[in-house]
Amino acid sequence: MFLGTIGVRHILDKAATQGRFSVIEHPMSPRALASALHRHHNEDEYSWVIEGRVGALLGDEVIYGEPGDFIFKPRGQWHTFWNAGDEPARILEMISPAGFEQFFDELSDLGGVDKIAREDLDELCARYDLEMDVDSIPELCERFDLKFPGEPL
Repeated sequence: MFLGTIGVRHILDKAATQGRFSVIEHPMSPRALASALHRHHNEDEYSWVIEGRVGALLGDEVIYGEPGDFIFKPRGQWHTFWNAGDEPARILEMISPAGFEQFFDELSDLGGVDKIAREDLDELCARYDLEMDVDSIPELCERFDLKFPGEPL
């Protein structure tokens, strides 16, 4: 599925791992911002870069990952990530504990990031104990020379 910014392919869900973790593949089009700044209150995320160059803003720190690198996004920390290159990028996203992977399905059902109503997004984020700063998108796009939404792969 394509959410308007990144693709989502479920690899392992909470049923397969007894709730311990989930794994999702996120393909990203060139120079695409994956999400507004956000923070999870229940999950840690580990991104393994498998293709391309991926940037991440972790609090105030900007880091870049190449194939084989891990980017750790701990719960409670404001963060976002993007394809920092001019070619497609892919990451494997490990989420612990599992459950948040269903957020992407619900977001898709509501039209993805470019079609969801703000009140629906706020309700969805509340169900997953996720804070999202939608107003951060224009500044992130300008600061890192990104597009939002991205192009489907």
